[in-house]
Amino acid sequence: MSTLLLTPVEARILGVLIEKKHTVPDTYPLSLNALLSGCNQKTSREPVMELSEPEVLEALDNLRHQSLTIESSGGRVSKYAHNMDRVLGVPSQSIAILTVLMLRGPLTPAEIRLYCERLHRFSDVSAVEAFLTELAERSAGALVVELPRQPGARERRWAHLLCGEPDLSSLTSAAPAASGGSQSAAQAALEARVSTLEAEVAELRALIESLTAP
Repeated sequence: MSTLLLTPVEARILGVLIEKKHTVPDTYPLSLNALLSGCNQKTSREPVMELSEPEVLEALDNLRHQSLTIESSGGRVSKYAHNMDRVLGVPSQSIAILTVLMLRGPLTPAEIRLYCERLHRFSDVSAVEAFLTELAERSAGALVVELPRQPGARERRWAHLLCGEPDLSSLTSAAPAASGGSQSAAQAALEARVSTLEAEVAELRALIESLTAP
C-alpha cells in the first residue's frame, strides 16, 4: 500500500488541482474560491462533497507540509498548485489515472480511459491496464488496487490507495447500477464542459472580489 496517506478532503483537493491544470490552464494555479468550487462540484465527482472554506484551508496546510501543494501570491489572491508528480515520482499517465480515481471513485479500465481524455489520451484500454499494473506493483508502495468483481459486472474496478485500503462494503453498496458499463462519450464531454464552466465562474467571482476588496 502507498506510504502516502491522505484524508478524503486532501485527495479531493489534489484531484481538483490536477484536473483544472489541464481543463482550465488559463486560470491555473487556482484561487481558493475556484478550488472550493471544484471540490464541491455536483458533476464528475464521487462522492459529492460540501466542503467549507476552513476545511479546505486546513487540508491545504497539511498538503503543503507534505510538499504536495505549492502556494503563491498573485496580486491580492493566493493561488494553489499541485506538486504530486514530483512527490510520487510517477509519469504523467499515472497521475492522470490517479486523478480520475480520486475524483470519481472506483472505475473500470474502460471508464478510466474515457474520463482521462482531457488529462491524457490513452491509445486503448490495454495501455490503461499497463499503467494500472505498474501502479499496483510499484516497489515504493502500491498506489492502486484491483477490487473484487461486483455481482453482475463484466469488468473489475480499480481504486486508489492514497487514502488507505478502500472499504469494500461501502463500495459494494455504492456500485453503479450499470456496473461494468461506460458513460457515452457525449455525456462525458458534457460533464467536462460543465466542470470547465464552473471553474471559470468561480475564478471570475474571485477576481471580482479581489478588485472590490477595500
